Amino acid sequence: MSVEQGLTTSERVWARDESLWGGPGVPEIGNRLGWLDIADRMAEALPDLEAFVAAVHADGLTNTVLLGMGGSSLGPEVLNLSFGGKLSMLDSTDPAAVLGTVSAADLPKTIFVVSSKSGGTIETLSHFKHFYELTGGNGAQFVAVTDPGSPLESLADEKGFRRVFQADPNIGGRYSVLSYFGLVPAALAGVPLRGVLESAIDAAKSCRLIDGNPGLLLGEKLGELSLAGRDKLTFIVDAPIDSYGLWVEQLIAESTGKHGKGVLPVAGEPITPPDLTGEYGVDRVFVHIADAANPDGDNAATVDALEQRGQPVFRMTSGGPDDLGRFMFLFEFAVAVIGHVLEINPFDQPNVQEAKDATQRVLAAAAASADGVTAPFDDPIALNTLVAGAGPPTYFAIMSYSQPDPAFDAAIDDLRRVIRAKTGSATTFGYGPRFLHSTGQLHKGGPPEGSFVQLVHDGPEDVPIPGESFSFKTLKHAQAIGDLEALKQHGRPVVRLKLSGDPAQAVRDLTASLD
Repeated sequence: MSVEQGLTTSERVWARDESLWGGPGVPEIGNRLGWLDIADRMAEALPDLEAFVAAVHADGLTNTVLLGMGGSSLGPEVLNLSFGGKLSMLDSTDPAAVLGTVSAADLPKTIFVVSSKSGGTIETLSHFKHFYELTGGNGAQFVAVTDPGSPLESLADEKGFRRVFQADPNIGGRYSVLSYFGLVPAALAGVPLRGVLESAIDAAKSCRLIDGNPGLLLGEKLGELSLAGRDKLTFIVDAPIDSYGLWVEQLIAESTGKHGKGVLPVAGEPITPPDLTGEYGVDRVFVHIADAANPDGDNAATVDALEQRGQPVFRMTSGGPDDLGRFMFLFEFAVAVIGHVLEINPFDQPNVQEAKDATQRVLAAAAASADGVTAPFDDPIALNTLVAGAGPPTYFAIMSYSQPDPAFDAAIDDLRRVIRAKTGSATTFGYGPRFLHSTGQLHKGGPPEGSFVQLVHDGPEDVPIPGESFSFKTLKHAQAIGDLEALKQHGRPVVRLKLSGDPAQAVRDLTASLD
């Protein structure tokens, strides 16, 4: 739909004016704007959802495991972490991660949420097949969240799922946190949602303002800064919502990183006061979300020092976990505006499919070969070569196909610190394959500024996928190799390294070789 000119940008967003982003007649615009009023609709649906959760718990299913990827998993994860809920999540194809989820779950007391907008996500369906077999085919332990008419809806009917929640098909995955995709697993995990929805509704009202519209102002400024070369948007967030970056990272990267443009979200980077000249380049922008009740003094001091060094800082204040709804809607609106400023469609993801197609090619080749899934690894010295001489606007994306683990995360933090200290470049980190559903779009479609480090680690065990000719280990390697091929096709510099033994120690050894 296109409306007459003379309206403000925010009025055109609310009027669902497709011409803001290159429409009409362009796929994935007109049918991707349902997020604008989803919080109001979910507030009305909340009593039904709460009654469903009560019935599930009354049947003895008190544990929740979410099987989902990208927009279907990161929002619920942030809600769960911020409120201290009881949600377990599996968004990895690493066999050790799959086995770890099994060992941590009390299977007879577990409800599984199978979440996929398309209903055909290979990781999610593989996870479902595994747990459906483990539960003896008990469909009453499974809930689906998907678009109407998807293959997952048909599967749920066939297998006797307890319920199918039909999500609004006019919302893309990364904008879906305030829909059933975010709310069903969070509610089952015990997260109180009314305050979150109310704060989102309040944010939507503020984003209708003609003057002082926070989403419009934020989006316009971030878009202008990106065009001026400050396209590394770094988040510093106080507890208890310090995991917010996990969600907003995929929103920004997948929405803006295309046609050689984009804003790189930098989440979870270990940020310290800039004692070294040039440690933070002139390609940076910082967002600080301070907790009003218990502000983090270290974060505040760091942000003050950054601002004194001339870094642009957006300062915001959080009233606690309920405010997640406000910040989620605020950045959804702002990202839509950034798309207008950058003259791109923020609702499509043209490069995501590349890695998926490459994965399928690798799996097909593996099925026809006795050697299985293979690709050469680089000598570790290649990392030193990649880092040598680098600097802004280059950024370093570390991508690990390994079991998620806090000790590994800590080792990665040290590696990121050293790379930043030596180069002044921003660093990002993501576990594969989850990042393929978020930052993977920006890696291929965004500005050609990235240097990529692919880390691969295998534990001693593998896990078969019922009904498939390939295992989880084979799938993991196919996804890593598929992404490697896609990056190289776009001319991105990438180093592929094998981690042997203890993966955290292997990363520390890499860091020592750089330091």
